[in-house]
Amino acid sequence: MLPDADVPEGALPDAEPRDEALSGAAAQDRSPGSTAVPEAAVPEAAVPDAVAPDAVAPDAGLTHTAAGDAPGHDAPAQGAAAQEAPAQEAAGRGAADRGAAGSGAADRDATLSGTAGRADGELPESGTKPTKGDTSVPDTPAKGREGRWVLLGRVVAGVLGGIALYAAFPPLDWWLCSPLGIALIVLSLYGTRPRRAAWLGYLMAAVFLFPTLAWVRTIGDDVWLMLVGTESVFYAAMAALAALVFRLRAWPLWFAGLWVLMEWARGLVPIGGFPWARVAFSQSESLFTEYAALGGAPLVSFAVTLCGALLAQAVLAGSAPVRAREGVWASAGSRAGAARSAVWLTRSAVWLRGAPVAMALAVPLLTLAIPRPGDEGRTVNIGIVQGNVPGRGMGFMGDEPAVVLKNHANETKRLAQAVREGKLPKPDLVVLPENSTDIDPYRDAYASQIIQDSVTDVGVPTLIGAVVAIGDEHRATRSLVWDPVTGPGAYYDKQHLVPFGEYTPFKEIVLALWERANLVGRQSVAGDRPGDLRMGPVTVGAVNCYEVAYDDTVRRTVRAGGTPLVMQANNATYALSNLPPQQLAMYKLRAVEHNRAVVAAATTGISASIGPDGKVSWRTRELVADMNVVTVPVRTEETIATRVGAVPEWALMMMGAAAAGVAAWRGRRRGDRMRND
Repeated sequence: MLPDADVPEGALPDAEPRDEALSGAAAQDRSPGSTAVPEAAVPEAAVPDAVAPDAVAPDAGLTHTAAGDAPGHDAPAQGAAAQEAPAQEAAGRGAADRGAAGSGAADRDATLSGTAGRADGELPESGTKPTKGDTSVPDTPAKGREGRWVLLGRVVAGVLGGIALYAAFPPLDWWLCSPLGIALIVLSLYGTRPRRAAWLGYLMAAVFLFPTLAWVRTIGDDVWLMLVGTESVFYAAMAALAALVFRLRAWPLWFAGLWVLMEWARGLVPIGGFPWARVAFSQSESLFTEYAALGGAPLVSFAVTLCGALLAQAVLAGSAPVRAREGVWASAGSRAGAARSAVWLTRSAVWLRGAPVAMALAVPLLTLAIPRPGDEGRTVNIGIVQGNVPGRGMGFMGDEPAVVLKNHANETKRLAQAVREGKLPKPDLVVLPENSTDIDPYRDAYASQIIQDSVTDVGVPTLIGAVVAIGDEHRATRSLVWDPVTGPGAYYDKQHLVPFGEYTPFKEIVLALWERANLVGRQSVAGDRPGDLRMGPVTVGAVNCYEVAYDDTVRRTVRAGGTPLVMQANNATYALSNLPPQQLAMYKLRAVEHNRAVVAAATTGISASIGPDGKVSWRTRELVADMNVVTVPVRTEETIATRVGAVPEWALMMMGAAAAGVAAWRGRRRGDRMRND
């Protein structure tokens, strides 16, 4: 019988998959007198080692090496197998030639699409045994376990990604680190199973959140640890779902949608959520900022995450199959054919890498085409007062009664004196911080008289911040309009309260376990209406401190007619930490999101004036008494983000959730097929 090398091309049927050929059925010796080795004689463990290396998905990110020929047969057949070696070697070469000729075009299409022979575009499950006719390669070694160096690389990438995300937030404010950090996180998670992705995601989140939320340590290290531990669970869940969507085409889109879903969930639960440290809040003055005017903070987070995921795709794409296919094709044909294959592979690699990079760059650059609302030719003069406090940390009010109130009243009088002397323009209204009086002016005549004297001196409506009693057991954090003639009038009560600061969740249990919880005192009750307050010539939009992180609270205030936005804050407990600059970054993003000027007054800083473009025109230092009169534009035109509200956020979340569902269903269906085979 002639060896395969002498048979004309096309005279034999298409070569069977290599794992079957090596199993014994397709590799029987055709020479006279030979003894065929039965299929059952091949050890089962030999099958995965013979998988062709050219089936690796182009963006798999891990390099797989074919193990060459299968191990030898059992002992009784070794002599015959040794005699058959030349014939089997020729048969293997012939099968490779015919396989390359018959399926080269299909392989090239699979490389470009990233499916590597899979119709559904999914990556193979780690450690699974190839089924009959399956040419895919497991993305981990034979027993489903990655090498220690690969795992270490994933851990390092996740840690570096978390550090990069922290660096993107104030006070460092290196906004470019956000997409770079996302890219490192994707590289850490890509190609893993959901369980491993979950703990990698938790690790990344802890590395990111511990320094970003370091300001919580003022309350206590135990609170800091519990908060970071709880918030990191959301990142772990997102990472587990991401491990599924990475198996789909266009996975950067689905991953970005999952990130938006995770941030939404963080802002909802538990106990009212904690939307601090969202990726959008690291982009208050970057190329991504303008997306806020289209879809609010969720769209900014989506754009940054998509950009980072595309950068990771560029790193992953094409690296593994280029080397593997070049070796297979070079051995399958002539030198000229191998050269043509190498050229095609090079061009494919350039495309697979270049396209994601181009799209990643396009994401932030597209904001240059977003139109911005123009000036409406109307302004208002607003006085800002920062009175400072005597103490630090949890004891910021000091030991002297009414000292915080007196500090702010005196600074208001100093502003009035500067106006009379012509050093400052006359204000149309004045804004004091949250908690600018530490005594309830409704119940204390002395406090009421101090406020009335200072407001009468400045001569215009003044917005003060007070904690007022509601009945005998409750209180409210209130923005109160004080008129120089009629006294206290309209008010806004804070809607999003700070858990364990303004009220105690699970009160009986918490008070029994933590003595510090008694410092909350009266339990605050939340308001139920937006903060649109008429003051002089404008209707301001009052937002209190912690509430700036909540999209719906700010949006409802703008829709109610608030312009400009007035942010009252009491940051005295967290002075000189990274909280005040992080809060300032949120103010800037909200200004762009809603086309509103923002005036911020804080007890210890940072007080500021911010234009509708997010630019800071004036700001204070921390832990000093200061005041000023600023002129800000009055805008009434609404942005797309203000009009459509949460619609973009829900669309992005549903997109990510649906992709995760599809990926899970396909994985389950593939598992059923493998069990049936």
